[in-house]
Amino acid sequence: MTATREAADSVLTGLSGIRNWQEDFYRDLHEHPELSHQEFATAGTVAERLRGSGFQVHDGVGGTGVVGILANGPGPTVLLRADMDALPVFEKTGLDYASTVRVTDADGNDVPVMHACGHDVHVTALLGAAQLLAEGAEHWGGTLVALFQPAEETADGARAMVDDGLAALLPTVDVAFGQHVLPVPAGMVGIHAGPFLATADSMRITVHGRGAHGSMPQSAVDPVVLAAMIVIRLQTVVAREIAPVESAVLTVGSIAAGSKSNVIPDHAVLQLNIRTYNEQTRTTILDAIRRIVTAECQASGSPREPEFELFDRFPLTDNDVDTTKRLAEAFSTFFGDRSIELPQGMGSEDFSEIPNGLGVPYSYWGFGGIDAAAFQKAAELGRINQDIPVNHSATFAPVIQPTLDTGTQALVIAAMEWLAR
Repeated sequence: MTATREAADSVLTGLSGIRNWQEDFYRDLHEHPELSHQEFATAGTVAERLRGSGFQVHDGVGGTGVVGILANGPGPTVLLRADMDALPVFEKTGLDYASTVRVTDADGNDVPVMHACGHDVHVTALLGAAQLLAEGAEHWGGTLVALFQPAEETADGARAMVDDGLAALLPTVDVAFGQHVLPVPAGMVGIHAGPFLATADSMRITVHGRGAHGSMPQSAVDPVVLAAMIVIRLQTVVAREIAPVESAVLTVGSIAAGSKSNVIPDHAVLQLNIRTYNEQTRTTILDAIRRIVTAECQASGSPREPEFELFDRFPLTDNDVDTTKRLAEAFSTFFGDRSIELPQGMGSEDFSEIPNGLGVPYSYWGFGGIDAAAFQKAAELGRINQDIPVNHSATFAPVIQPTLDTGTQALVIAAMEWLAR
């Protein structure tokens, strides 16, 4: 056994002593979720726990972000990140700690709130890892940064922290890590070197028509028909303009037009989501969307040019190859056959904004949150897609254990690979 592994094991001996508070904390956080940019109570609790573990704490970074710094003599600086925000989803898990929270969102709408993406797991695991590393400080040297980020779901929380002077708060960071709970068997840890998660762009398109009575369509330019033709034509972009060896997704997630069956409205709004792995493919798709929408508007005789708005852009998650190889070896040594290589995914994250803003290498991995027996049964029946809830689902609820243990262990192993004496 290597000295690094021995040091990591020594730090992790404290895991059994924190399970009770971690599990209670997780249930409470799951029951009391907060939307992006509204993570005030979560941030306050996080800051309190970090101070209790001896961290120097900066709060209110980028709005509600929290940064804990634990200096422990000479050595590298490792940054560990967790995201804190929840989603406007009505929870249907049936858990006794299910969320019943409703709040007013940024647009003034009354919405339900749920930790439907597992950020409550991320927060709990990082708090546990921070406590274990603080209590096991004799086994490592350097500086640990525990960063709790707001607003990942709106793709602007990481950038907000960077723009708010994150770098000035920190010593020179050597490497940054993040993780995400996934709909795979609990206890598994998976990693992928190079491009791992896709870029994502959301686009809002407004097309204009001419309103009229439903009985007099000859007097109208019908934006509903126009929007329908755009949706159909957009399905050809990936199929006919992107090389088959490239990965890309173009989804029309929302169409809004009109308010009554016998009224032809004067405009329609479409919302699109585009996911790619490189800038050339992204540019090709965005250009094709504008070309197709403009042409369909002209073909329909629209009285005004269409309007395009890009929002919620997620960057590419491109894991540093050398860093990820080193981390994969550490995971394999600790987790054995529970450590796997994950394929690329079309999901997206804004975590990379932080290491990119700091100019440091990074690696981002996934770990399982689904009951292993339930997953195996679904696999045997060929019903994984039907029976296993995924992130953002109203029924997504990671099993508490071994999910929390695994997430906590993975963070400690990653940190200790760089910090161990």
